[in-house]
Amino acid sequence: MKFPAFNSSDENVQWQRFCALNWFSDQLGMWLDISRMKINQKEIEDLRPNLEKALDAMADIERGAYANIDENRQVGHYWLRSPDLAVNQDIKNLIEKEIVEIENFSNSVLLGTIRSNNNKKFDNVIWIGIGGSALGPQLVYRSLKQQNLGLEFHFVDNIDPIGIKETIETVGENITNSLIVVVSKSGSTPEPRIVMEQFKNHLSQKGLNWPSQAVAITTRGSKLDMLAKDEQWLKRFDLPDWVGGRTSITSAVGILPIALVGKDIRNFLKGASDMDLTTRERNLQNNPAMLISAAWYSAGQGKGKKDLVVLPYRDRLDLISKYLQQLIMESLGKRLNRNGECVNQGLSVFGNKGSTDQHAYVQQLRDGIDNFFVTFIEVLGDNVNLPTISDQNPNDYLFGFLQGTRNALTDSNRQSILLTINTLNENSLGSIIALFERTVGIYAELININAYDQPGVEAGKVAASEILDLKNRVVEILADGKPRTTEEIAHLLGSSCIESIYLILRLLTFNNSNIKAIGSWREPKLIRFGLE
Repeated sequence: MKFPAFNSSDENVQWQRFCALNWFSDQLGMWLDISRMKINQKEIEDLRPNLEKALDAMADIERGAYANIDENRQVGHYWLRSPDLAVNQDIKNLIEKEIVEIENFSNSVLLGTIRSNNNKKFDNVIWIGIGGSALGPQLVYRSLKQQNLGLEFHFVDNIDPIGIKETIETVGENITNSLIVVVSKSGSTPEPRIVMEQFKNHLSQKGLNWPSQAVAITTRGSKLDMLAKDEQWLKRFDLPDWVGGRTSITSAVGILPIALVGKDIRNFLKGASDMDLTTRERNLQNNPAMLISAAWYSAGQGKGKKDLVVLPYRDRLDLISKYLQQLIMESLGKRLNRNGECVNQGLSVFGNKGSTDQHAYVQQLRDGIDNFFVTFIEVLGDNVNLPTISDQNPNDYLFGFLQGTRNALTDSNRQSILLTINTLNENSLGSIIALFERTVGIYAELININAYDQPGVEAGKVAASEILDLKNRVVEILADGKPRTTEEIAHLLGSSCIESIYLILRLLTFNNSNIKAIGSWREPKLIRFGLE
């Protein structure tokens, strides 16, 4: 594979680069063009040995290496779409059994043979989850849901009380015919548990039977699994401990919503499996994940010095940037490398959709600070034949805006990747997801970090728990009714977290009618807090 150096002002050079660096798969119906990234021949040759080592590392993971060192777990999301890869027969059987159970359950729900305790046919889903437990389902729902086919979904992915209340109000009387799916791997994550309790209480107040409408997706033996078993929930699906949240989209977390909107989960899994096979290819020119990883490495000098902007040119893919944000940033944003050295690695991701962003931040991309590269996602066929009116057709203009923006960025010496699929369906969506999963894994090996642990996330959970404990202790101090300043309360608690205590007191003042603040908010030191 030989090609000239990037030259934004020479179209012939760029054409030669396009022809040399273009990747296409007829089976997957997908094209990849990294020719407008500035990676050169020498960089690719220098990276080749490390890229091949990265493939070896990926093969070790697929064979069952304990890659999640924080939790001493295997990383087995690749097995979910290719059960024959599983490290033992029990896991293979579990995966295959789960797929069949999801198909059977979803078909029974859609046909109305499974109904609520009130004999209502289910036509809504309230999906409770956080992080990957929500982002994956939201992406597949937005990408694949068709009008008048399958169930309507309402996602509750935060513990914002206004958001919870609005979902309850939006669902309204349809709560009687709503499946309520609770997703929590450990079963002890506070956010989904708190939201679950709110909906459980709401159903109780309506005189409805929670177990007849509740479905759990969790690890076998978890707190949530035991609760669902004891209360005899409608259904329990397994989320194995060897599947991480950000790579759970080919588990029950992602395929249950696909099935409930009336789409083919096996086609989705096949798309992912076919891409997995393609991205095991050792020939760089034939492996799209290796090509993207090399381009990322070159653009950011192996240190994430440029951000990734994701611009899908279809409304149905408008959540892909949000999904990739978690997959990439949670996987690559690490303080330490595998040698224990402080490297502060990562790759920042943001984006929305074209052509909407022609009128938003593309201005900065073309003329502002050059601290990014773009990945355009193009869908050729849309199966929508809107008429051409006054010589103008929406599809033509969408294509024109994509290519025009891409050319404008190139003219400004800005870098971009173009990923093209011929149609958006279960198969192609599975392929895109698997492509980026493998790209992240390979790139992580290039920069010598572990893509499958998340010490920063765990640290955040611990810190949140400490704040909640501190809040309970503050409430105990307030119980005697004596007004005190923040510093006086901190002294009684023996805590140096004075600012955190103040912020807790301020929150309590505006959310608890029994607590009052005496003084001016302009003078935090002088405000005294006590009971009404």
